[in-house]
Formats: sequence, C-alpha cells, structure tokens
Amino acid sequence: MRRVCLLFLGLLFLLIGEITHATDCSLGQKRVERKGPCVDIDECTETPGLCGKNAVCNNTAGSYFCTCEDGFISKPKEMETFTAIDKVKCKDLNECLNETGLCGDNAECTNTESSYFCTCKVGFAPSNGEETFKADQGVTCKDRDECEMVKCGNDAVCKNTAGDYYCTCNPGYKLSSGKSKFTEHEGVCERIPRQGDEEADTNADVCEINKSLCGEGQCKKVNNSHECLCNLGFTNYGFKTMKCSKPNYEILMDTSTEQISTELEQIMEKLKSIYLNASQSFNRAKMQTDPSILLEKLLNAIDELLSAGPLNNNRKVTYLLEITEIVLKVLGPQLPNTSRSSVHTQIQMLVRRDDTPTEGRLILATDGVQFDSHWETAAGASYLGFAAAALLRYNSLKSSVNAYFDDVEKHGKEKFKINSDVVTAVVTNSDTAVLEKPIKLTFSHLEQPLDGNQTCVFWNSTLNGGAWSTNGCTVVMSNASQTVCSCTHLSSFAVLMALYEKEDVFELKLITWIGLSLSLICLFISILTFRFIRSIQSTRTTIHLHLCISLFIANLVFLAGITQTENRVGCAFVAGLLHFFFLAAFCWMCLEGVQLFRMVVLVFNTTLRSLYLMAGGYGIPALIVAISAIANAKGYGTERHCWLDLQNGFIWSFFGPVCLIIVVNIFFFLITVWKLAQKFSTLNQDLSKLHKIKSFTITAIAQLCVLGTMWIFGCFQFEEQSLAVDYIFTILNSLQGVLVFVMHCLFSKQVRDEYARILTSVCAPQKRKYSEFSTNQTSKSQGSGSVHNTGESHI
Repeated sequence: MRRVCLLFLGLLFLLIGEITHATDCSLGQKRVERKGPCVDIDECTETPGLCGKNAVCNNTAGSYFCTCEDGFISKPKEMETFTAIDKVKCKDLNECLNETGLCGDNAECTNTESSYFCTCKVGFAPSNGEETFKADQGVTCKDRDECEMVKCGNDAVCKNTAGDYYCTCNPGYKLSSGKSKFTEHEGVCERIPRQGDEEADTNADVCEINKSLCGEGQCKKVNNSHECLCNLGFTNYGFKTMKCSKPNYEILMDTSTEQISTELEQIMEKLKSIYLNASQSFNRAKMQTDPSILLEKLLNAIDELLSAGPLNNNRKVTYLLEITEIVLKVLGPQLPNTSRSSVHTQIQMLVRRDDTPTEGRLILATDGVQFDSHWETAAGASYLGFAAAALLRYNSLKSSVNAYFDDVEKHGKEKFKINSDVVTAVVTNSDTAVLEKPIKLTFSHLEQPLDGNQTCVFWNSTLNGGAWSTNGCTVVMSNASQTVCSCTHLSSFAVLMALYEKEDVFELKLITWIGLSLSLICLFISILTFRFIRSIQSTRTTIHLHLCISLFIANLVFLAGITQTENRVGCAFVAGLLHFFFLAAFCWMCLEGVQLFRMVVLVFNTTLRSLYLMAGGYGIPALIVAISAIANAKGYGTERHCWLDLQNGFIWSFFGPVCLIIVVNIFFFLITVWKLAQKFSTLNQDLSKLHKIKSFTITAIAQLCVLGTMWIFGCFQFEEQSLAVDYIFTILNSLQGVLVFVMHCLFSKQVRDEYARILTSVCAPQKRKYSEFSTNQTSKSQGSGSVHNTGESHI
C-alpha cells in the first residue's frame, strides 16, 4: 500500500509540473505549441463584442482596452478607456444638452444617435439656405421678413417682428372681430362709422353694418353700447358684448359599453351632473350657478372617487380625465385667478381679460409640476376677449394608471413605472391638437432613477379605452431629480421611469459556480457517510441522508438548468424540480424537528416508520407542486430564469410552506430545549445520552438558522435591493451543502472517529492477513457495540 501511495504522489508531482510548464506564460499570453514560445492573446478577436455595443476594442501587448465610438460616452462612469470588467456601457452623447446654445441664436438643436443637427426656429431662415446644419459650419439664423410676402389688406399695415409679424388697421378702421392685431386671412379692416355719417348715428348702426358682430346670436342696442343675445346652444361665456360661438365640449357620457362597478357608479354620476351643470351655465337663461361652487364640487367628487381605491379599469380613468378637462375648460373663463388644494388634488388657474389678446409667457405650478406656455397658446386664433389656463395635479391617481404601457416603445426587456404625479393641463383654446408653440412641463421625480432613462407620456383616450402614449411628447432634459417634457398638444401627462432587470454580475456567477461545486462534493460525501457507515445508522441519520439527497439534486438541477430558458417546456420542468426538491429539503428539516421532539418528550417511542418519513419528506412537496401546477401551470419558468413566476403571488406556493415549516420547527425546538433543561436540572444517571441529544438539538437549530436565514435574504431578491444582499444570498445559497456537511459530519465526534478509522485502514502499512482479519473482526465488534451504545433508537 505504501508503494501505491508513493506512486500516486509521483504522478501528482508530474502532473503539477506539466501544468506549471503549460501555464508559465505571462498574463495575456499563451503557447500555440506545447513547448513553443509565448505569444500575445488578441482578446478583441477571440471574444467578439467584448467591449459591448457602440464601443471599439483595442488590443495591446498582454491586454486590451475599450473606447466609445464617436458620438457616444461611457456610462455610468465617464472613462476614456475601460475594460469589460468595468461594466461600462456606451450611451448616446446628447450634444444638445451638454452644450447650451450649441446651434446659436434663433436655432433649435435636435439630438440623434451619435450625432445632432440644427434647424432655425419658425420665422427665421438659415444663412446658407440649407434646412439643417451643424454648429461648426458657421451658419446663422436670420429673421425672415414676413411682411414682404403677406398681405394685410388695403386698410392695414404690416409690422415685422423677430420671428413673426402682425397686422394693424389704419386709423379710422377696425377689424370686425374687435382684435387690434391680426394675421393674414383673419379678416378685413372696416371703416369705423363717424359722427355725421349718413348710415350711423347710434350703436345700433354697428349691428347693422357688421352682421357678424355677435356671431351665432342677435345684436341688440343697449343704451350707448350693444349686447349679444346668443342663440340656443351657443355662448359668449357671460361677456355680453362678445361674439357668440358654439362650445367645443360634447357630452362624453356614453357608458353603455363600460361596466361601472356599484361603488363607483354614484360618483361617476356626480361627475356627469357637474359637467351638465357647467355646460348649462352658458345658456343665457341659466346663469345663476356659481362657478366656484361647481369647481368645489368637481374637486370633492374626484376626492371621493380616488378615496375608494385605485380605478381598476382604463375606461374609468379616461372618463375621469376627460370630464375633468372639459369642466375646467368650461369653468375657466368664469372664474378669477384660483389656487386650491384638496385631499387628492391641487389646482392653479389663471385668467386674463382684455380687448386685445394677452401676450407673453404663461406659467402655472403645483407641488412637483410646472406648466410653461404662452398666453397666445391659451387664447388661440379666435380671441373672444379672455383666455384661461389651468393645471390640476392628482396626488394619488398614479396607482390607477401605473400600467397601460403597450403603446410606449420598449428597448429590450425594460418595464415602465410612473415616476411623477399625473396632471391635466387645460386652456380655453379649442384647437390644442397641434400647438404652434409647444408647451413645457417640468416634473419632479417620485423616485431617483438609476440611469436617468425617463419617458414623457400623455393619456391617449383613443387607445383601447385609454393608454399612455409618447406621440408629440419628447424629453428636453432629465436628471436625477426632475424631467422636462415638451409636447405639441394638451392632455393629461406624466413621466415614466424605465426599469431594467438587473444583469448578472460576473463575481456573483463565479461565487455560485464555486460554491455549488463545493456543496455538491460535500453533499456527495455526506450521502455516502449516512448511507454506508453502519455505526451511525439511526432514524435521524436517515433524515440527514434524504436531506442531503434533496439538496444535492436541487443544487445539481440549479447549476445545470436555472438559465436554460430557450425551451419553455423544459424550463417549466426545471422550475418544477427546483420547487419540489427545495420544498423536500425543508420538509426533511421539519421531520428532524419532529424526531428530536420524540426523542426528548416521547422517550420510549423514538423511531419513525420509513413509510411515514417518505410521505412527509417527499409526499407533501409532491402534493404542493401538483396543486400549484394545476392552479397555474404558466407560473413555472420566467423569461430570465427557470424558477417560479413572481407575478400574482405565485412565488408564495414556495415561500408559504417554507415559512410554515420554519414556524413549526421553532415550536418543536423550543419545547425540546425546555425539556432538556428540565432533565439536566435533575440527577440523571444517563447524562451521556442527554449530552448527545443536546448536541443533536444544537446542530438542528443551527441548520435551521442557516437555511432559514438564506431564504429570508432570498425573499429580498425579488424586490429592489442592494448588491450586499445579492452577495449574502449567493454565498449562503451556494455553500449550503458545505454547511450541512460541516454541521452533521465534521462536528460529530462519532463521524470523525469513523473517518479516522477509514483513513487509517487505507493508508496504514499492510500486515499479515491474520492481523488484518483480527482487526476487521474487532472493528465489526466495535461497530456493533457502537450501534448498541448510541441510544438514538432506544432511549
């Protein structure tokens, strides 16, 4: 035997020498031939795509480095050079954001992937005559003199402005609409009747001369002025001298195709009633309703609706947003400047009234949101003597609309989440489908984004009952705290945050592979120990045996199939196996607690029949998996891993039984410790047996703590967590087999003695057959005596 050992050592040294000779090249080099020279490894050629998308790989002697392509920048760390280990990605460099005023005055910058281009603003023309240009081309945007091309009429004069123009009537003339400034095709200047004119001596002549003065109404002389009496269905919004027009608000109350729940039906009816009341207030015969009261009723109805909980239907969301938008548009002209807050809403409203259109910047703000536009946008092309704008913020609507993202373009497997309050922006202008001047909305983030990827969206009621859409909305600027959106229309808006599934970290993969490999080796040794060493055979070692078998198969399946998601059926089968064997491991731990309880409390009945053990250890997990598969077969396997689906609480088909088993075992262990304390407090003649049970109990409790703690951290794996939790879970999960081997084998003196005896018999010098036979007989006798003296089955 000594010669065999020496021969084995010699082969081992030879193998080590060959390995050392084969790997004595420097880092980044290799041998093409066995005894040839060391040559450089071209990492860029051997590993295509090593640096990732939009990056260039550069090979060097013994190493390599990566650089981003032109127009891209490394994120999250701005590094000129990097390697694949740095986990750096090359993102598009937004030249428009990085350099303010890049395109110059009166020009707009538009970012594109890896580049950008400039265009002149409306009313300006590029000096080179090209539609687009770059900043380094020396192009400037000069004002275009629209007065050279437009015609204001014979009795009007054109005035050019920076980027725009306007017309004004000559003295003695005015526009029929009453506007002081106008553009081409908006009307013709008419002569103002003067004292002594044949056709005009009173204001009644104005009604006769200008038949369209009141629009869809009758012009009537009242003292030294006139009034417009609107026809039925038309309104001048309470301003008697203003033109009558038809409101652009149609009743959107057709809910025949929508199933409104009983608890929300009354509140929906309140919204409908408020809308009808507001609409009827424009009728000249029904002006008694106070607009402030209607606004208060609207906010109360929204509070009552949102207090009932999230709206579980996108049609209900559409109903709420559209009715709110219509009522605010109707009430706006009748209200003074207003700022109000309620439980679930906050509103700011501004109103301007003047004979001439109000110009300049318009800003509305609520907590967390700012609306930036122009009074020209609020008034529209047909100025009626007033303009109003309102911004309404919903404090708790995001829980009702944190879905419906099908129309939002996705990049890869990203998901979306509402990252701002939802707001409704309203102006009196009836034509807001395509705004000449885009509006801007500045949203404060509800959560700090990980990579700054935000999306501006609006609620599109035409998409299958309502959904979020990006049409007409773009991100102007975004940082960790806020996002600025630019939109060419008005509606209800919000900001979406893109969520990315965490990419696998190389270090975690390495820990998993090494840890699981060690666990498999340790579990295999444990299985051999509990199965073939007769001196330690008992009910408890049978439980240990099947615990190790369950963990061995679970770890082996995990190592081989957890990421094999290409085949949907195969992935579901792997998930089912993992579900079964991990549950089986916990069930065998529960049986260990039951066995300890019987050993201490039921002293004269400490054995369990094998049939009962198998039914508890494998039958219960099989029943749970069968019920889970029947209830939700699609819950096995996800897009990234062959494990249980995290949606709809299906993961609790695993965590539920695990938590129950842990609670049951804690109950058994508490009683066991209490009974042991009682026995040690009395004079007991067989203290050696009690000490043995005590060691068994401590080992079992330690095992439960280790494995139970592992799955406590496992619960946090399915939420947003830190990298530290990832490492803790990975280390505990991958080394659980090693921990079981240490606790049940190395910490057991009896098992250590058996290991020493086996190693001694293998490596000790060979003696005569007579001595060998005598030693074996003695060992068997000792083993038999050990079985008799363990007391594990006969306490």
